Amino acid sequence: MSARRLGGGLTLFAGWALELSGTLSILLGVVGVTSDTLFSSPDYTYEFSLTAWGWIHVVVGIGLVAAGLGVLLGKSWGTGAGAALGAISLITQFMFIPFYPLWSISVMTLDIVAVWTLARAVAVDDRQP
Repeated sequence: MSARRLGGGLTLFAGWALELSGTLSILLGVVGVTSDTLFSSPDYTYEFSLTAWGWIHVVVGIGLVAAGLGVLLGKSWGTGAGAALGAISLITQFMFIPFYPLWSISVMTLDIVAVWTLARAVAVDDRQP
C-alpha cells in the first residue's frame, strides 16, 4: 500500500469520524437546549446550566460537521480545523461526563480517533517526495 493511498484512506476516515462526532454533538446540544431537565445536574466544577451546555455542544458540533466536510472535500483548511475542533470537542465532552458518561465517552473516542487519524495522515503526506 502506498503512502498516498494510506494518507487518503486515513483522511477519509477522519472526515467521517468528524461528521459523526459533530452530528452526535448537535443532537445532544438540541436535547440540552430544549429539555433542561433531561439530565441530572450534579454539583460539578464546571457549573454551566444544561441549556448553556446544549449551546456549547451545538456550536462545537456545527464546527465539527463543517471541518469534516472540509476534510472530505480535500480543502487545505480541513485538516487543521478538524484536528483543532476534534480536540475542543474532546475537552467539552470530557467536561460533560458527569451528565451523560456513556454518550460523552463514545463521542470522545470518535474525537481521539479523528485527531489521531488526521495527525497520522499529515505525517504520511509529509514523507512523500
